[in-house]
Amino acid sequence: MDVGHCILDGNTDAVEFCPHDSFHNVLAASTYVLQEGDPPSRSGCITLFDVDAENGRLELVQKVETGGIFDIKWAPVLSENPAGPPLLAQADADGCVKVYSLQTSDSDGSRIRNNTLKEVSGKCISSSMCLCIDWNQSATSMAVGHSNGSISIVSLNESEINLLQEFHAHDFEVWAASFDIQQPKLVYTGSDDCKFTGWDLRDNPSNLVFQNKKTHKMGICCIAKSPFDQNTLLTGSYEECLRIWDVRNISMPVCESSISLGGGVWRIKHHPIKSGLVLSACMHNGFAVVKFEGGEIRVVERYNKHGSLAYGADWQRGESRAVATCSFYDRLVRVWKPKGDIFL
Repeated sequence: MDVGHCILDGNTDAVEFCPHDSFHNVLAASTYVLQEGDPPSRSGCITLFDVDAENGRLELVQKVETGGIFDIKWAPVLSENPAGPPLLAQADADGCVKVYSLQTSDSDGSRIRNNTLKEVSGKCISSSMCLCIDWNQSATSMAVGHSNGSISIVSLNESEINLLQEFHAHDFEVWAASFDIQQPKLVYTGSDDCKFTGWDLRDNPSNLVFQNKKTHKMGICCIAKSPFDQNTLLTGSYEECLRIWDVRNISMPVCESSISLGGGVWRIKHHPIKSGLVLSACMHNGFAVVKFEGGEIRVVERYNKHGSLAYGADWQRGESRAVATCSFYDRLVRVWKPKGDIFL
């Protein structure tokens, strides 16, 4: 069921629902626009939406103009401070990391809250483009992948971003950098060089824990550790495969498990409360909802109402069971609800 859609001013590449309990209605979308020239320039914006899936509402709340964005991520909810303001991080083409705080206020004395983003910190950390970003579970550090094959680890301390370390990790662009949810000193990376790699951050520069350079035949686009099983991890790549891994044996996927989704797997998102259910952005083949258990993996729903590259996807938290998806060249954000039986 379609909830609503919106065409943005730029090529849309990421959508992220806020995970914090009081802000499940908040959706952020990012854009990237290349302006030809000598030298070329890259611009973008973050667009904030208010989503009410039950009543079919997708309302644009705010636009923040910035550099061309490749990735955005909300900070995880902290068990020790669940009431803290939600933070949103941005990785952009200018080599910068920016962090925004979600602000709330009452308008004209009414009880209607207006949610808006306010930049609290920003820093240029590299001369190369920042392509991907991920928070650790304590929301104190971020891993950033770069176009020159390097990885940066940055800290956020009282609204100040500091570069902790940077090291050469891959031969080509790094499209995936992801903290291990259960082991915060472990970071997984994937690149156009087809190498799937793990790094131990306890040393500077980080130690290589493992490297699999045989399984993926094309560039790795995304890495998603399961929040439910400390040993399960998924990867997606340009070769259209979604693979399941057991991190205790990274030499090959679980039972050689993989499924072709008919398009490069650019994004994988685990369902926030149901184990074994993931949402995938499949570039040239729309979006897929996939179930996996043990060695079995299957597509349970397709969504093909976008007209160009399927890039961004995320689940809404809470009761609505809605998802947001976006596509690049048609600049489109859609919110929709999968079939109810996929949650059984």
